[in-house]
Amino acid sequence: MFTIQKATINDIQLINEMAQIVFPATYREILSKEQLDYMMDWMYSPQNLQKQMEEEGHIYYIAYKNGEAAGYVSIQPEGEHLFHLQKIYVLPRFQGCRLGKALFEQAVKAIKEIHPGPCEMHLNVNRNNKALQFYQHLGMEKVAEGDFHIGNGYYMNDYIMGLKI
Repeated sequence: MFTIQKATINDIQLINEMAQIVFPATYREILSKEQLDYMMDWMYSPQNLQKQMEEEGHIYYIAYKNGEAAGYVSIQPEGEHLFHLQKIYVLPRFQGCRLGKALFEQAVKAIKEIHPGPCEMHLNVNRNNKALQFYQHLGMEKVAEGDFHIGNGYYMNDYIMGLKI
């Protein structure tokens, strides 16, 4: 049984530690080691996680199984009726246990609590990421695609998926 709790600033180190495991495992066949290292710092350094939480409105949730951290999800308001599912990752040894779906449902639930009226949730997914089918299975549809410059000469080559909530 998994439990999901809202993260606080005190959980930044834990999120960083999980990301160091799951992020490279997810993208090692898609991105170069140099781009992975760059993106890890850009998205998951303790300073950048703190900035996301305190200044950029990211809301993180952490899933636990028997007290052990197993995955995380984060959402961010992007507009009056738009939210972005910024991150959703399950540690490799907990994959296949339906935790990804539970984290996705937590994101939708949190958005509904913040914005009870109709709105939309978007997420970016690398065009070569196996998780694309997972998002489609959960009802998300491709609404756009693009190559987004993230600095240092690197790009995220993504589909933007959308879900009406």
